[in-house]
Amino acid sequence: MEALLLALAGCSGADVVSILQKKRADLRAFRVEVVGERRDEHPKRYSAITLRYHVSAPGLGEEHARRAIDLSLEKYCSVTHSLAKDIAVRYELLLNA
Repeated sequence: MEALLLALAGCSGADVVSILQKKRADLRAFRVEVVGERRDEHPKRYSAITLRYHVSAPGLGEEHARRAIDLSLEKYCSVTHSLAKDIAVRYELLLNA
Protein backbone atom coordinates (compact mmCIF):
# COMPACT_ATOMS: atom_id res chain seq x y z
CA MET A 1 0.00 0.00 0.00
CA GLU A 2 2.86 2.36 0.77
CA ALA A 3 4.35 1.59 -2.64
CA LEU A 4 1.21 2.94 -4.27
CA LEU A 5 1.59 6.24 -2.40
CA LEU A 6 5.27 6.42 -3.35
CA ALA A 7 4.46 5.73 -7.00
CA LEU A 8 1.91 8.56 -7.00
CA ALA A 9 4.32 10.99 -5.32
CA GLY A 10 7.15 10.03 -7.68
CA CYS A 11 5.05 10.25 -10.82
CA SER A 12 3.46 13.57 -9.97
CA GLY A 13 6.68 14.99 -8.56
CA ALA A 14 8.58 14.21 -11.76
CA ASP A 15 5.82 15.86 -13.80
CA VAL A 16 5.81 19.01 -11.67
CA VAL A 17 9.59 19.39 -11.82
CA SER A 18 9.55 18.90 -15.60
CA ILE A 19 6.74 21.44 -16.09
CA LEU A 20 8.43 24.03 -13.87
CA GLN A 21 11.76 23.55 -15.66
CA LYS A 22 10.06 24.07 -19.02
CA LYS A 23 8.60 27.30 -17.60
CA ARG A 24 12.18 28.27 -16.68
CA ALA A 25 11.47 28.38 -12.95
CA ASP A 26 14.58 28.75 -10.81
CA LEU A 27 13.86 25.56 -8.87
CA ARG A 28 16.16 25.35 -5.84
CA ALA A 29 14.47 22.59 -3.83
CA PHE A 30 11.51 20.28 -4.31
CA ARG A 31 9.97 17.41 -2.38
CA VAL A 32 6.64 15.67 -2.09
CA GLU A 33 5.11 14.14 1.02
CA VAL A 34 2.12 11.84 0.68
CA VAL A 35 -0.42 10.52 3.18
CA GLY A 36 -3.26 8.11 2.55
CA GLU A 37 -6.47 7.55 4.48
CA ARG A 38 -7.72 3.96 4.45
CA ARG A 39 -11.14 2.47 5.00
CA ASP A 40 -11.77 0.55 8.23
CA GLU A 41 -13.51 -2.36 6.52
CA HIS A 42 -12.05 -4.86 4.07
CA PRO A 43 -10.72 -4.31 1.57
CA LYS A 44 -8.87 -1.57 3.43
CA ARG A 45 -8.18 0.46 0.34
CA TYR A 46 -7.46 4.16 0.22
CA SER A 47 -10.43 6.51 0.43
CA ALA A 48 -8.37 9.71 0.21
CA ILE A 49 -4.80 10.70 -0.59
CA THR A 50 -3.14 14.03 0.19
CA LEU A 51 0.06 15.16 -1.51
CA ARG A 52 2.07 17.97 0.07
CA TYR A 53 4.38 19.72 -2.41
CA HIS A 54 7.31 21.69 -0.98
CA VAL A 55 8.63 24.01 -3.68
CA SER A 56 11.48 26.48 -3.37
CA ALA A 57 11.86 28.66 -6.45
CA PRO A 58 12.67 32.38 -6.18
CA GLY A 59 10.22 34.44 -8.21
CA LEU A 60 7.77 31.59 -8.82
CA GLY A 61 4.19 32.69 -8.26
CA GLU A 62 1.72 30.47 -6.46
CA GLU A 63 -0.57 30.34 -9.50
CA HIS A 64 2.26 28.93 -11.66
CA ALA A 65 3.15 26.28 -9.09
CA ARG A 66 -0.51 25.29 -8.71
CA ARG A 67 -0.94 25.12 -12.47
CA ALA A 68 2.01 22.69 -12.74
CA ILE A 69 0.52 20.50 -10.00
CA ASP A 70 -2.96 20.60 -11.56
CA LEU A 71 -1.54 19.62 -14.95
CA SER A 72 0.24 16.68 -13.39
CA LEU A 73 -2.74 15.38 -11.45
CA GLU A 74 -5.38 16.05 -14.11
CA LYS A 75 -3.50 15.25 -17.31
CA TYR A 76 -0.04 13.71 -17.13
CA CYS A 77 0.39 11.44 -14.09
CA SER A 78 -0.54 7.90 -15.14
CA VAL A 79 -0.65 6.72 -11.53
CA THR A 80 -3.39 9.24 -10.72
CA HIS A 81 -5.41 8.00 -13.67
CA SER A 82 -4.95 4.40 -12.53
CA LEU A 83 -6.66 5.03 -9.18
CA ALA A 84 -10.35 4.33 -8.60
CA LYS A 85 -12.48 7.39 -9.33
CA ASP A 86 -13.89 7.50 -5.79
CA ILE A 87 -10.47 8.07 -4.19
CA ALA A 88 -10.21 11.76 -3.33
CA VAL A 89 -6.79 13.08 -4.36
CA ARG A 90 -5.98 16.42 -2.74
CA TYR A 91 -2.87 18.51 -2.45
CA GLU A 92 -1.29 21.23 -0.40
CA LEU A 93 1.37 23.63 -1.67
CA LEU A 94 4.11 25.03 0.53
CA LEU A 95 5.86 27.58 -1.65
CA ASN A 96 9.10 29.18 -0.60
CA ALA A 97 9.67 31.69 -3.38
